[in-house]
This record gives sequence, structure tokens and C-alpha cells, in this order.
Amino acid sequence: MTAPAEPWTRRAPVDLPGPEGDNSIAREPLWYAYGAGDDAPEPPPWTWAATPPPDSHVPPPPPRPAGPATPLPPGTTDRLSALPYPHVPAPGGPASPDALSHALTTTFAPLRREPENPYNEHRPYASPRCLFPVHAFVGDGRDWRLLEPTRHTLTGPGTGAPTRIALTGRYTAIPQAYQWFRGSLVAIETGMVLRALSLGLELFGVPATLTPPTAGGPELLRELGVEQTWEWSLPWLVDVGKPHPSVRRPTEAEPPAPEEDPSLRHVIDVNRSSFRGAGNCATSHNEPAPVTTAVPPTLPPSPHTPTWSETLWHRHSGRMPRALHGMDSAKCLTPLPTRTLTTALAWLGVPPPHPALTAAFDEVTVTAVVQHIDGHTPGIHRVHDGTAQLLRRDPTAPAGLEANYGYGLTPVNGCGIANAPLTVFFSVRPRALFARFGPAGWSAAQHACGWAVHGLCLAAAAEGLFARPVRAFKEIQTKEVIGLGEDETIVLSAVVGVPRETGGAVLDLRT
Repeated sequence: MTAPAEPWTRRAPVDLPGPEGDNSIAREPLWYAYGAGDDAPEPPPWTWAATPPPDSHVPPPPPRPAGPATPLPPGTTDRLSALPYPHVPAPGGPASPDALSHALTTTFAPLRREPENPYNEHRPYASPRCLFPVHAFVGDGRDWRLLEPTRHTLTGPGTGAPTRIALTGRYTAIPQAYQWFRGSLVAIETGMVLRALSLGLELFGVPATLTPPTAGGPELLRELGVEQTWEWSLPWLVDVGKPHPSVRRPTEAEPPAPEEDPSLRHVIDVNRSSFRGAGNCATSHNEPAPVTTAVPPTLPPSPHTPTWSETLWHRHSGRMPRALHGMDSAKCLTPLPTRTLTTALAWLGVPPPHPALTAAFDEVTVTAVVQHIDGHTPGIHRVHDGTAQLLRRDPTAPAGLEANYGYGLTPVNGCGIANAPLTVFFSVRPRALFARFGPAGWSAAQHACGWAVHGLCLAAAAEGLFARPVRAFKEIQTKEVIGLGEDETIVLSAVVGVPRETGGAVLDLRT
């Protein structure tokens, strides 16, 4: 996480316009263009194109290869129930033969279904509208199989022991109405999945290495068996143990996305540029690196979730009763313990596992809006080196945030931001990001923020709270509330609240 920027980074248009007024999602392509050097970016021509309503979207079927469906072994929940939170097994011990399968179940398999929730199913990590666009393919050195979490299977040819995992996001799993934001949602969720998978591997003692996307990514997508490579992000590779030898893949031109979806064409261009050059950064962005810890080194025991099974089970994004949308936070009648914030800061302070992501996270500014937490002044805090430094005392800040949230309180929608004890914002200066990393910096920062937010979600679960990743704040007014510079943009935010009891059923899907 970065310290305050040098003055030169603050030069920017005072009112960088969005095509729909002050809408942080619509402003994203403008910020990308500004980071790349355009001082007066114009809205893309497809901004106002008619798109089908989001609720009419039907996600495409899984890219299921031909071949048998091999069940994942049961018993993962029992094993996680035997692991006390926050203890992590010491590295280097012998892993069981089915350790990787249990790590995959820990990462991806559905935990529960909530009949009164309009979005299901619920896995160990958050996903927009529970769409889960990021898929995992598991390879044995020769063949690739698709991990199908809802079926608890690896589907496809091959019977060898799994040795690597390819993570790739499917843009068309997200409604076309999200336009350019589909790319950001896939990149952010990829970061969340990286942390969830890192945790699963760590809990089951599986050492691994991580390799970022390369220019051969489109050909790797063909190896995975996906027919329309333009639907997918360039894969990240996780190798069990030592990395596999690098393979030079041809870089023939990909077929373009359909002409009737021009925003997706732009999304793909941004993703494919991520492997090109690293600007002025000396770090090698394409080399494998060990998958490091996902868990802070020192954490207090949780009074709410004594085991890792309970911690993952209790992670949620805030519930509403009777199929209502949104989330609601109960008022804190007494201050929450100091541990609430120190635990969150510890999880936020764990760097991502690859140097390219760690360096990108150094360019991220983390801002926390705090209230009703013992020992901490209500107001705006900057998070740096595991501490929250008071920037401005402001008891009205949470109410100001709620007033500038895109989904306010209505008869059909809950909004508990004004009551939430903690709301965290992750922001970057796009021009500085591009100067250091080139085009790779944009996606790398989103991956890193997704990694951090999933850690915050686990911290909230351990404290009996919910954490809801959001991107619906009106950017200009929100930046004024939390004290960001004119040339900063919000990558991601998360609302941490006190859950209300809804009385609804929660169906246990764990194995």
C-alpha cells in the first residue's frame, strides 16, 4: 500500500467527466485512457448503446470438455473442522495424496443456499450476483479438466494426478449491460480467487508457484478447450510444487469478439495488453514465484469461528429478508472491540503472492471510514503498514457515504452503510500506475485489490460481521468524503457491517 503521492502525481483534470455524470463504473474507460496518457479522454462511442437488461441475462453453460466426470473426494469439511482458526499447518510437511482435491473444494465448492436470497449459490469468496465468472481448469501435464464446483467433479479427459491449475475469467458470464466493467469484475474476482486458492493450498500443505499471463495465453486457452478465446481472460497458472517448464506457444491472431458487442472488444484489448512491458518497474512480471501465505502471521483466536470450517461458512456479504436486495447493518449499540479493526488491518496487510501483484499493491491507497470501534476516532483513516492513521475526525462520514451510494434505501433494497462500523476504499492514481508498470498495471492493481478484499471478508467473518465488496459509490462526491486527490480513482470498496437476523433458512451444501 502506497504512502502519500508526490505532488507531481496530482496533476489531473479537475472534473474528469463520466458519460453518465458521476458514475464510477462508467468513468472507468476514461480513467484507463487518462492513465495511458490522454489528458482529455472522451467517452467511447458504445457508451450509450442499448443493451439487454441485466436480469434477462442467461450465463453460458460451463465449457465442459468431453470425458468422464471424476468426483472430488468428500470429507473436506471434516478436515477443515479439525483445523483451529487462525492456525495454519507448518509448511514442508508431507501432503496427503488427495490434498490438492481438498484444497480445490475449500476454494471453489458451494457452501450454502439461501432460499430468501435473490442470488445463489454461495461459495467461500464473493462474486457479483453470484455469477462466478472465474473458472479453474486442472491439468496433469497432458490433459486439462474443468473443475465444476456445483457438481464436485473434474470433468474431461485424463486420469493423471493433477499438477497445475489454470485460472481464467469468462467475460460473457456477466450481463452485457455491464459493458466495460465486465473486465474489471473478472480481474477483481481473479484476485479474490487467488487468495481463496492460496488459503486452500496452505491449509492442506500443498506448495505451489504462480505464473502470470503471457503472450501465449490465447493458445493456452485453446489447450484448455475453450472455443471462443475472446470470451476469456488470459490465464494465471498455479503449479503444484516447482513450476512446469515454460512452453513457447504461437501467438496467432485471435478471432475478434462480435461486432455487436464493441465494449467487449475493448475489454479484451485491455486484458491482452497486460503481458506487454512493465514500464519502469525492474520486477520480471512473467516469471513464476512461490505462492506465499494468505494468512497474517499473528491473529487472535476468534470468539465466533473457532475453526477454519466455521470461518469460511460464516463469510457472507450481508443478508436481507424476504428476497429483498442489498444489505443492512444493525446499529452498534455498544462499541465493537479494538480487535475488529486490528484483525482487518492484519488481513489487509498480507501482500499478494507474486512480485508483480505486490508491486502493484504498493501503488494502492487504502482508506478506512471508521465508527463505533473501541479505541478509534470516528472518521477517515489512511491505512499504511498495518496501522490506521487518522486523517480527519468526521462522525458524519458514514452517512455521507450512504448518501452517495448508488443503491440507496428503498422499499425493496436495504442499505446499511450509515450504520456500518467500517467501510474500506482502495484507490489508485492511473497515471502513476501506467508510468511504473505500463498497461499491465491496470489489471494488476485490480487483482491486488481483489486479493485484499477477500482477506477483509475473512477478517469480518472471524469477527461475526459481514463484508460486502461494492463498486456503486458515486465517485466524485465519495472522493470528497474520504479525501482522495483529483487524479485518483476508486478501484474497489467493501462495507463491513453487523448482520441482522433475517429468520430465513440457510441450506448447508458442504461436503
